[in-house]
Amino acid sequence: MALLVVPAGCRGLISSGLVRKNFRDEVLAFPLGAVLVTAALVALAPLAVLDERAGLDLLDPELRRWIVYLIGVAFLGLLDDSLGLGSSPDTPRGWRGHARAVAGGELSTGAVKAIGALALAAYVVTGTGNEWLGYIADIALLILVTNLFNLLDLRGGRVEKVMLIVLAAICLIGWTIQPIELLGLFVGPFIVGLAFTLRNRAMLGDTGSNLAGAMVGVWLLTELGDTGSLIALGVVILITILGEFRSISGIIDRFPPLRFIDSLGRVK
Repeated sequence: MALLVVPAGCRGLISSGLVRKNFRDEVLAFPLGAVLVTAALVALAPLAVLDERAGLDLLDPELRRWIVYLIGVAFLGLLDDSLGLGSSPDTPRGWRGHARAVAGGELSTGAVKAIGALALAAYVVTGTGNEWLGYIADIALLILVTNLFNLLDLRGGRVEKVMLIVLAAICLIGWTIQPIELLGLFVGPFIVGLAFTLRNRAMLGDTGSNLAGAMVGVWLLTELGDTGSLIALGVVILITILGEFRSISGIIDRFPPLRFIDSLGRVK
């Protein structure tokens, strides 16, 4: 399904004038993330009917819980893509930038996105039986990973590569395909969309990077266990703080292995 919807959606964005310039001033279809969400939902329609009425067990029952967060943060990202004017140099950026905007009486779309993500995360992690500390840690991991992928979305294909690397690592370490069974509905569109972002034909936007970050957050929560999740939270906090004060792209460019992985497959 993604093979049909994503290319058609990319062409539709361009024909509708939904484009944005990248750091090289190239005009790209934008936001591709909206097309990826659409592709997943188009596939979900028949799968949901067959899962319920034909008893084919095509969808993981836990998807009902997590899809609320996935679709919700994608919508918040789309709001930011549509109204946030992310290409403007005056647009607040990062946690500090949005905090200053709120303190100055301006409710930026980034701040709305942060508040909305917090509300969604608090909702989807209810009923897990966690004590207060575990509950708060789960919420923090979800929203911080979602935000982290926004920081990564500065070069075509970077978000998708990191997402797929984390997915592969979780599957190999745990020797399981459960993460794919849970969110494979959304993984497929990202793989197809990678061909467009690597070739500088489309940009994910916050819609896509939010969704990718949400998926990784869900995988970390559902597969690592309590101790693993806390370790992951600590790592994400450190990277987030680093990203507030240093350029992620600059760090990647200074380390040859990271630079090689980051540039792999990308059209110069």
